[in-house]
Amino acid sequence: MQLQDISPDQVVYYTIGPFHLNATIVFTWGIMALLVIVSLLVTSRLTTGGKMGRLQNLLEIIVKGMRDQIREVSGGQEPGIYLPFIGTLFLFILVSNILAVVPGFEPPTASLSTTAALAICVFLSVFIYGIAKQGLLGYFVHYLKPTPIMLPFNVIGEFSRTLALAVRLFGNMMSGVKIAGILMAVVPLIFPVVMQVLGLLTGVIQAYIFAVLAMVYIASATRTHVEAQQKADAHEQGESDNG
Repeated sequence: MQLQDISPDQVVYYTIGPFHLNATIVFTWGIMALLVIVSLLVTSRLTTGGKMGRLQNLLEIIVKGMRDQIREVSGGQEPGIYLPFIGTLFLFILVSNILAVVPGFEPPTASLSTTAALAICVFLSVFIYGIAKQGLLGYFVHYLKPTPIMLPFNVIGEFSRTLALAVRLFGNMMSGVKIAGILMAVVPLIFPVVMQVLGLLTGVIQAYIFAVLAMVYIASATRTHVEAQQKADAHEQGESDNG
């Protein structure tokens, strides 16, 4: 196996000085363009009455499923604030993984640079959502719980789960694509087709797992505030009932 077969980062199409236009960049931008074009086509024909088109029906099913999953994972929080970020993560990874069955397509998710970038986005979003919900001081205080001695371990945990997100997606996608490619070259009959189907299923599952884990991490940073607010609301409701 040549070096260029290891990662789409090594498949270089064009070089300008120190800049290398590799497969990861090309197909990442291609997927983003595809998602933007499809979203424009679907949203330009949205209707609230009469007969809805198939694309709108499919869009509503996907959005409703995402909202329900976010609400369940986050412990009943309003999904609207999280949907743009989590939904974009899921759709980008899903489309990238599904297109891996197309001959000649190099999925960006088979590149560690892509999966690391996605994991860093999740890492930063945990801080952003956590601080937005609990305030700067309230968020960072949770690193001292249940005791200040846990501070370094909690910080290490934040970085380790980010690394785990990146490596998990990268490892699964790279191995699946390369194994299918080897089988297509060695036994170009039915078995490679079965592997492609299994790879497609694995890609969908990996997109789902990545999005769910991202929401779990975000929910862990915001749930304390939500639970406190729910307790306060319940207390006020109890006082009003007693009054």
